[in-house]
Amino acid sequence: MSPAGGIRPQVIRTERLDLMPLRIDHAAEMSSALADPELYGFIGGAPLTPEELRTRYERVLAGPPDPEVSWCNWVIRLTDEECLVGTLQATMSPAYLGPVAEIAWIVGTDWQKRGIATEAARGVVDWLRRKPVRAVLAHIHPDHRASAAVATATGLKPTGQWHNGELTWRMTLNHGAA
Repeated sequence: MSPAGGIRPQVIRTERLDLMPLRIDHAAEMSSALADPELYGFIGGAPLTPEELRTRYERVLAGPPDPEVSWCNWVIRLTDEECLVGTLQATMSPAYLGPVAEIAWIVGTDWQKRGIATEAARGVVDWLRRKPVRAVLAHIHPDHRASAAVATATGLKPTGQWHNGELTWRMTLNHGAA
């Protein structure tokens, strides 16, 4: 098994957030938090019912079919408001120069423009620095300025490479750096 294949999510705490490993019982609250159809303009899809989200979470929590890959999924909990406001995921997989993590985030409309996605992404990247991961990637729609701002603030840079119509952003991790 590759180093990427054994990574499991852990609780990550930041100044305002608790990133909690995803559980099936998060589905009802997350369905409400992510109910705005506008959230899916760049990423596709539509809001899911609690039952549909529960089914999706069951598949995700069963793990990837490839033992060389790890799926880490978190819900984002805003500690002051004691509510779930979004999700963040990291998919670790082997690559030529060492494991890479592809990250993605979504924050409910009611909590956007407050730096939550940036704070959550930074928290996960800091956590990934302590894992056997060489680089962090994100695939962002070229017109999605908010996600590009999150990627920039997290330290990722556009690569000029495209993946399924989205621009790939990348950061190489320097392990052992403070």
